Amino acid sequence: MAFELVNAGETLGDPFKLIGDDWMLITAGDETKCNTMTAAWGGVGFLWKKPVTFAFIRPQRYTKEFVDNNEGYSLCFFDEEYKKTLGYLGKASGRDEDKIAKSNLTTAFCDGVPYFEQARLVIICKKLYKSRMAPENFIDKELDALWYSDKDYHDSYVGEIIKTLKRI
Repeated sequence: MAFELVNAGETLGDPFKLIGDDWMLITAGDETKCNTMTAAWGGVGFLWKKPVTFAFIRPQRYTKEFVDNNEGYSLCFFDEEYKKTLGYLGKASGRDEDKIAKSNLTTAFCDGVPYFEQARLVIICKKLYKSRMAPENFIDKELDALWYSDKDYHDSYVGEIIKTLKRI
């Protein structure tokens, strides 16, 4: 499938729908091995005079190892017909099976960063910052109790948007 390089600001549209409703795949690795996970938490914005993404990954997720060990990652967004596939990729672990192969998605690479040819929109990111959420930093303590009963706090990643690709 063909992609065109586009301006992220003109292409992303409603980030609340794009991330919260449509979901995304966070993917990292290299041409020998990569992994992906479904996410519905994240964001886009402007920080340090750069267009950026915000991604959140719990410590037990296998994809976290790939994001931590590589300079970049991709965020891939799909048409509605892939929602079931994204559901599967969010539940299955790449530690236990080759979930990418089972998903029938085709891995491609941009500047060494893996993404999926079936995506309608791809954001290629370069990691800039990583931080672990901590219980003492919650102003609204109910959020800590609601989302982190196992104390498995997300690592938050800020990634510079290097390229945005749109399927044509």
